[in-house]
Amino acid sequence: MLMRLVLSAHLSSTTSLPWTHAAITWELDNMLMPSPRIWPQVRVLTESMFKRLRRWVVTRFFGHSRQRARLVSKDGRCNIEFGNVEAQSRFIFFVDIWTTVLDLKWRYKMTIFITAFLGSWFFFGLLWYAVAYIHKDLPEFHPSANHTPCVENVNGLTAAFLFSLETQVTIGYGFRCVTEQCATAIFLLIFQSILGVMINSFMCGAILAKISRPKKRAKTITFSKNAVISKRGGKLCLLIRVANLRKSLLIGSHIYGKLLRTTVTPEGETIILDQININFVVDAGNENLFFISPLTIYHVIDHNSPFFHMAAETLIQQDFELVVFLDGTVESTSATCQVRTSYVPEEVLWGYRFAPIVSKTKEGKYRVDFHNFSKTVEVETPHCAMCLYNEKDARARMKRGYDNPNFILSEVNETDDTKM
Repeated sequence: MLMRLVLSAHLSSTTSLPWTHAAITWELDNMLMPSPRIWPQVRVLTESMFKRLRRWVVTRFFGHSRQRARLVSKDGRCNIEFGNVEAQSRFIFFVDIWTTVLDLKWRYKMTIFITAFLGSWFFFGLLWYAVAYIHKDLPEFHPSANHTPCVENVNGLTAAFLFSLETQVTIGYGFRCVTEQCATAIFLLIFQSILGVMINSFMCGAILAKISRPKKRAKTITFSKNAVISKRGGKLCLLIRVANLRKSLLIGSHIYGKLLRTTVTPEGETIILDQININFVVDAGNENLFFISPLTIYHVIDHNSPFFHMAAETLIQQDFELVVFLDGTVESTSATCQVRTSYVPEEVLWGYRFAPIVSKTKEGKYRVDFHNFSKTVEVETPHCAMCLYNEKDARARMKRGYDNPNFILSEVNETDDTKM
């Protein structure tokens, strides 16, 4: 009523047309109170507008804080930090040096690679220079003409470094060589050769293992940006799309999920990052997937699901992280790899389904359009799982024809009131 009075006064004061009170009232009634035929359209448009506004507000003001709270990032990295680790526990990383080197980033690995070779060459170069110095083979000692040095043509530190490099990498230019007059030089030659083979084997093996790690194969497995909740086969399901970007398969693939959230036990203990199993399946099961084309995996939201008591209005207010895992064996290398990603409440869209992605060409080939891989389409969906199951129970009761137990049949005596 207040809006009607304000708009009528505004129209009366700003327009030069002969607006009467009745005409203004009629126009406002048509504008503010549409006809009953268009009310459903107005309601659907309003609900869609508020959904988009709510999603924008949450993403704009709360998206970054949610993103920082992830345990597993979208590309599968674990965001966790270990503090107050004892010195003895830190020493364990050096005991398992192979795994430690493999887990290092490339910049640190290449630094160790270069340092290991240059350091060993220079260290043994100093030893060769010390041997020449002790045996008085250097020019400053003015050796006699018939003097036989331990190493031929080692006249300084630079020459000793070059001989160390030639020995360890087995170049052997033929200009510098060890003579049989010095047992110390022969022992040092054997020791450097053995140590050089160990360094070459370790560092080259570490580089090769780093390149061929199955973790890199996981980069060609991609998950959809969002998870969706909609009806599938008459059941309310949470759906996620996953695709293999290579034509080579993952053998024995198995997919499952973990819901991470903070829970309080009946004893009053608060458990942070409590893990709850989430079963994901496809139409053919959750093991030995035929992973040649993108698959839509789904989790049925039933009475045993942790999503059962959530609703479309309260989903964003929840505090959880859904981590999805895909394990499989690489077909080309027979190495086992694991792919993982995570979804926070802002990335779970209620009332949407994925757009079609696989089509068939005129030539009879199947074509996968990754442009629609993460594209979603809004569909009609119950706003909670309990509503869906209550509706099904009500329909079942109607079909079975249950009687109302509160209904009491009472006899009524008929009387003839139509007396002449």
